[in-house]
Amino acid sequence: MLNQTEVSEFILLGPTDIQGLQHFFFISFLLLYLTSLLGNGAIVTMVISEPRLHTPMYFFLGNLSCLDIFYSIVTVPRMLTGFLFGHQPISFGGCLAQLHFFHFLGSTEAVLLATMAYDRYVAVCNPLRYALVMCPRTCLLLAVASWSTGFVRAMMHSVMTSQLRFCGHNHIHHFFCDIKPLLNLACSSTSLNMTLLNVVTTSIVLGPFTLIVLSYLCIISFIFQKVRSQEERWTPFCTCATHLTTMALFYIPVLFNYTPPSSGSSPKRDVQVSLMYSAATPALNPLIYTLRNQEVRSALKKTLGRKLFPAGK
Repeated sequence: MLNQTEVSEFILLGPTDIQGLQHFFFISFLLLYLTSLLGNGAIVTMVISEPRLHTPMYFFLGNLSCLDIFYSIVTVPRMLTGFLFGHQPISFGGCLAQLHFFHFLGSTEAVLLATMAYDRYVAVCNPLRYALVMCPRTCLLLAVASWSTGFVRAMMHSVMTSQLRFCGHNHIHHFFCDIKPLLNLACSSTSLNMTLLNVVTTSIVLGPFTLIVLSYLCIISFIFQKVRSQEERWTPFCTCATHLTTMALFYIPVLFNYTPPSSGSSPKRDVQVSLMYSAATPALNPLIYTLRNQEVRSALKKTLGRKLFPAGK
């Protein structure tokens, strides 16, 4: 079907119209953005360069850090520009591209977190077969499946949105092009798009979330039934704590934003929740993994030592 778009560009209104807070928000989100880029970049570098981190768990962590870097790049720079220079225009094609990559990366992260939960389940509940089950080929296939699922889901939304007709009002009450704000501006029928949003998005969120919950229920049951020593119980709990924290930071705002009926949500609330998982969560993830994980802390110290004191190595 030929695209009959009448609006050539949209105006992103940003997260707030309060002029006195623009510079405060700019500094705050700039710090989060830099933390995300530097922190996740450091984790990717360590996973690649440090041999003892060449394990399935850190392979998936490296994928998660790559996702968080791209996730921040898709939305935050334009938002920061808006804080300094006001409402930001974005072309129709640019808006569709931003929508696609945001949901591509977000959907991939949802599936990847379930993959990481499965990895922890095998490591704790079936350690003798862990190396066999989570072999390099399996890890690569799981990572490719995660990225592919996210791409296909995002492409469905991008294609469906591109077929809508937009006319008249072109102000988006958001800091990036998301599906729901765009559907509110469409002149043509959006019933099919709404159905796709509710069914596909809910399934891509609740499906992996259910797998994560089941994995950790099995892990907890195994620990209390099979592990007698308190010290031996503490080790797997610490290992899984970082992933559970990351999962909560991602899934709680996403479930809050996308699983209720889309037509009944508040635009202001959607913006506030989106700020959490698009700007704050990518910055917090590397801090969580470095502060709570001894192997990552040791690898970071070793990497920094090589960079700062190369003559001593």
